[in-house]
Amino acid sequence: MNRIPIYFMPGLAASPSIFENIKLPEDEFEMFFLEWFLPNEKESIESYALRMTEKITHENPVLVGVSFGGVLVQEIAKIIKTDKVIIISSVKSNTEFPPRFKVARATKAYKLIPTQLLADIEKLVKYAFGDNIVAKRLKLYEKYLSVRDKKYLDWAIETILCWNQKEINESVIHIHGDADEVFPIKHIQNCIVVKGGTHIMIINKFKWLNENLPKIILK
Repeated sequence: MNRIPIYFMPGLAASPSIFENIKLPEDEFEMFFLEWFLPNEKESIESYALRMTEKITHENPVLVGVSFGGVLVQEIAKIIKTDKVIIISSVKSNTEFPPRFKVARATKAYKLIPTQLLADIEKLVKYAFGDNIVAKRLKLYEKYLSVRDKKYLDWAIETILCWNQKEINESVIHIHGDADEVFPIKHIQNCIVVKGGTHIMIINKFKWLNENLPKIILK
């Protein structure tokens, strides 16, 4: 039996290790993991997606993208034929952005984000969460946030905020947590809701995903 090829794209700055607990039946599915690479100067998301397609070697794959990775797999699906596009903790168009994203885009406030802090993960966590951060969370960020290059981070933040997709592609399968703090569910249309799922539910709701992803892919 031919196994279904599934390509997983992690979220902004994240490594494929965020998928380490995702286990799908090996007799039915073959899992592949895409990784972020450095963008070219002022590269468009369309150009970046085209370069990412060079790493996809199967015809009609299933694409699974988390957060910003969900945006990218939707762009990839405009270039190559896919069996299914599944996004997790993401958005299907810029109409699903929370108001603060729209304000940041309009005012270009994102240019003030000190992305160089990401190069020093400890400083970043202190900046984002204060000095009382628990060691466990720091370890979590050290483990999963692998891309800390300022050029990539500046590009990624600007690229997602300036994503011009206004129409929702109804064929995209959207899985979203009702406790997502980055993309609040009240702005999201037509999705499979995961109760208690936060923006990092790929890590802490993996049991739900392991149980339901096969059914969603085969449906």
